[in-house]
Amino acid sequence: MEVISLNYPLDLKKINIQPKVLALGFFDGVHLGHQAVIKQAVAIGQKRNLPVAVMTFDKYPGIVFRQIKDDQFDYLTTLSRKETLLRQLNVDIMYVVNFTSTVGHLAPQEFVDEYLVDLGAKVVVAGFDYTYGPKETANMSTLPSYARQRFDIITIPEQQKYTEKISSSAIRQVLAQGDVDRANDLLGYIYQTEGMVVHGEARGRTLGYPTANIKTTDGERLPAIGIYATEIWIQGRWYPSMTSVGRNVTFGDHRPVTVEVNIFDFHQDIYGENIKLRWNHWLRGEVKFTSAEALVEQLAKDQQNSLAYFNEH
Repeated sequence: MEVISLNYPLDLKKINIQPKVLALGFFDGVHLGHQAVIKQAVAIGQKRNLPVAVMTFDKYPGIVFRQIKDDQFDYLTTLSRKETLLRQLNVDIMYVVNFTSTVGHLAPQEFVDEYLVDLGAKVVVAGFDYTYGPKETANMSTLPSYARQRFDIITIPEQQKYTEKISSSAIRQVLAQGDVDRANDLLGYIYQTEGMVVHGEARGRTLGYPTANIKTTDGERLPAIGIYATEIWIQGRWYPSMTSVGRNVTFGDHRPVTVEVNIFDFHQDIYGENIKLRWNHWLRGEVKFTSAEALVEQLAKDQQNSLAYFNEH
């Protein structure tokens, strides 16, 4: 898959502008709703023998419009993760728009002419709620008037699960509740984050449950405080594990939130390693235990429940 950055004004001499099917959206999470858009674009591309491109943005547009502060928005997928997911969906080109105030204030006709027509779009596919300017005047219903029959338009209807709309905001909400099981159902795959193994307090080793402390990627959303059955990717392999997102309240109050992974049947030194974490299943909330012994007893149960989950799935 070719990845192309789009900076305004576009230099068409340096950009792939061959005829193509173009899927539009921010695609944070590349969830089942997004997948419906992309899979339709891929099917049309195969039928018409055209390459398929996806256009996304390098940042959440609401940050540029000051609807939310940069440090208050956590992404479901970093750009690199989004790239991986789009490649798995057989996308040929990933356009990444450098979303600035200038781009955000383009008139709808300018956006259509410069970002759709000039890039070679012959078919445009987007969700029913996609906008490219003020939602009252720049929506999928008004797109034909701007397209002027220069490309075909396919609108994908709302996708639902559990009788609710599948959306990035809905997934963020259930992650904030720790419900990774439901988030995974809405995503269509197991939620994943990245990070690096760093030194921690090494308390887990003294308890018989050594943990890898993870410095998570900035701007990437974590599930809520709690204990989870997880898988960790280290040196080219996935290992079953259990992960704590919490403040280690048993050992004191007002502690910072940490991410600590106990990897089953693993005894290597991995400080400094870049890792990936799959959040498979919610086990329980964080509990303040009366003693280290009570904590160790619970950790044994957590490990047993994690292994039972992996054996079943």
